[in-house]
Amino acid sequence: MSLLYRIQHPRDALVVEGSMPITSLYTVGIAGERFFREIMEQARLFATRCPECDVTYLPPRLYCERCFSQLDEWVEAPATGRVHTYTTVHIDLDGNPLPEPRTIAFVRIDDTDGGIVHYLGKVDPSEVYIGMGVEAVFKKKSERKGSITDIAYFRPV
Repeated sequence: MSLLYRIQHPRDALVVEGSMPITSLYTVGIAGERFFREIMEQARLFATRCPECDVTYLPPRLYCERCFSQLDEWVEAPATGRVHTYTTVHIDLDGNPLPEPRTIAFVRIDDTDGGIVHYLGKVDPSEVYIGMGVEAVFKKKSERKGSITDIAYFRPV
């Protein structure tokens, strides 16, 4: 069958069974590297700011999504924010029950136009609410590895 063959009806679609070995390496890019390095080395959040659109990106970007300007201005962002939305999970990724429910939230970081999806800690799931103020709790420096998990969780303030 050629690449130009046109399927006339969905029942004529071909299925090829098998597996395809794929290897890849994910990189966080230039902006992501600086973002995670600041978390790892200094326990602080950094964002990029577009002077044209007055948008502060967290996680940081190298180019503005609105006007495509190159973003050279890095600003320190507070480690505080507000719960924008959340869910409480009772099972892990393998379908096993968790010993205790975990709450995951999208936290809008203060003074930025972005946020982070992360665990909430030191709060009962029944007490979480939209708009709740939270702050990042960073792992000890010796435990940090340069990833988002260097933030242990966000706790209420």
